Amino acid sequence: MLAKRIIPCLDVKNGRVVKGKNFINLQDVADPVMLAANYSESGADELVFYDITASSEGRKLFCDVLREVASNVFIPLTVGGGINDLNDFECVLNCGADKVSVNSGAISDPSLIGKAARRYGNQCVVLSMDVKLTENGYRVYSKGGRISTEIDAIEWAKFAQDSGAGEIVVNSIDTDGVKNGFDLPMLNAICNVVNIPVIASGGAGNICDFVKLFNETNADAGLGASVFHFNNFSIKTLKNELKKNNIEVRL
Repeated sequence: MLAKRIIPCLDVKNGRVVKGKNFINLQDVADPVMLAANYSESGADELVFYDITASSEGRKLFCDVLREVASNVFIPLTVGGGINDLNDFECVLNCGADKVSVNSGAISDPSLIGKAARRYGNQCVVLSMDVKLTENGYRVYSKGGRISTEIDAIEWAKFAQDSGAGEIVVNSIDTDGVKNGFDLPMLNAICNVVNIPVIASGGAGNICDFVKLFNETNADAGLGASVFHFNNFSIKTLKNELKKNNIEVRL
């Protein structure tokens, strides 16, 4: 059995880590370089770095901050924000990223997933999906969760896999920052139609939320932000509790 991964997420705006609720009301948290180094040393399996306003502001990702973060971590680093073409993939990889997360850029040009997978390998391409439950089912949102695309999230996940994405990050807009648990129904709906790893994002508030995630879905990883940024519990404590619940993790 593959070990489940615990992944802290750095949502970066104007060079600072921020956190909000339901993708709004962002508050300053910390310096991303300091926080990244801390997570790298404290047992995180991987790290995600999102420049969360790059797409909505129509600009490229802040590479200077990314280079500093990459030089201070020794675990796999996934980077997203403003990724719209293969040149953006190249730039981010040259700055030290191990994987590139594409969201709005793939919505604008779905062929980008396949092009990137062929050039850099499936393991390098991560589709990030911002998803909300609507009266028409689970729908994908773009531009940092600001704009509804009316794309069916289940079909989009299947398309990403078929196009060559190596894994999918599923961000629940409904549970983001609420700390009442992951969106298990949505995660199950997506896990049931793909075979590539699914990373659950949005809603982690306590250790039990991670236990439920891994016991009740086939998610391969749990992503957290607030619970780690504000020291609700350490990654080491979380992993020890997961181990006690017979969930395989790397200690």
